[in-house]
Amino acid sequence: MNTFGTLFRLTTFGESHGPAIGGVVDGMPAGIAIDMDFVRHEMARRRPGQSALTTARREADEVEFLSGIFDGRSTGAPIGFIIRNTDTRPGDYEQAAGWYRPSHADYTYGPEVWLRDHRGGGRSSARETAVRVVGGALAKLVLAQEGIRVEAQLMQVGNETTAEGMEALIRRVKEEGDSIGGVVGCTVTGSPARLGEPLYGKLHAALGAAMLSINACHGFDYGSGFDGVAMRGSEQNDAFVRHSDGSIGTATNHSGGIQGGISNGEPICFRALFKPTPTILRPQQTVDKQGNEGTLAMKGRHDPCVALRAVPVVEAMAAMTILDYYMMDCAGRPFRDTSPQR
Repeated sequence: MNTFGTLFRLTTFGESHGPAIGGVVDGMPAGIAIDMDFVRHEMARRRPGQSALTTARREADEVEFLSGIFDGRSTGAPIGFIIRNTDTRPGDYEQAAGWYRPSHADYTYGPEVWLRDHRGGGRSSARETAVRVVGGALAKLVLAQEGIRVEAQLMQVGNETTAEGMEALIRRVKEEGDSIGGVVGCTVTGSPARLGEPLYGKLHAALGAAMLSINACHGFDYGSGFDGVAMRGSEQNDAFVRHSDGSIGTATNHSGGIQGGISNGEPICFRALFKPTPTILRPQQTVDKQGNEGTLAMKGRHDPCVALRAVPVVEAMAAMTILDYYMMDCAGRPFRDTSPQR
């Protein structure tokens, strides 16, 4: 499965140390102004090598659009694009060619599932998420016209929750050749009250699936989430109120903007948990393809905390999910009965 979405679909291709990665966006509405500066800005937020806290790999991440755009606007045809890999070092991974890296996809990917590409994990590498950011940028351009915004932020690294504490912790684990996990929070504002289905198409289930498809994402909750288990029902429930403009809303938002699997018009809030980067510079116990035990200490360039650069990826996946459900809502509305009254 290399395709995400139903009506707004992104298909991705490419490997971490191949010549390029890329994708095809199908279902992009026609006539949307494609702000190239905005796309570049989104890519720059995720780009590797942007600070001492991220991987030292340096990629320009320039997007080359190949189709679906004419005179600066989407045509409605598939939008094809590529992002060339310019700073590959496949030699850094030769030492791991015959070994299974702990907590990576090396063992589960092959040989029954895939022909393993040991160069940075090949297809399983987080390098693929750059393609998702492009799809998310296009989705955001459509959502902006409908007054819908998607914004995420790094909320926690290890046990640290302040910006200074998170930065210091990432620096420390990097110096130690280790890694640390983090939590990214995301909020969607301006969403109408009707996105989602009550049973097998629940909006929060779709958002959860989107987040858990991101490399190293190990958890998802929305609203009060896991914190809600310590609350009473009288505390957890969101009381309905009538706003000054006559609209109906809730006094609190413990539901995270979703009730019964459908958005209720309040801000949609969720969190995504990212595990520590599995590739570390410390020796780790493992086995080779023949089952021989040994230790493996990786070289190369890796993020000490993937959650840091996952923020725009979380936004991208959320934007594509919300747009997909928005388009399905528009397509699924009942036709107005214009037949003569009997």
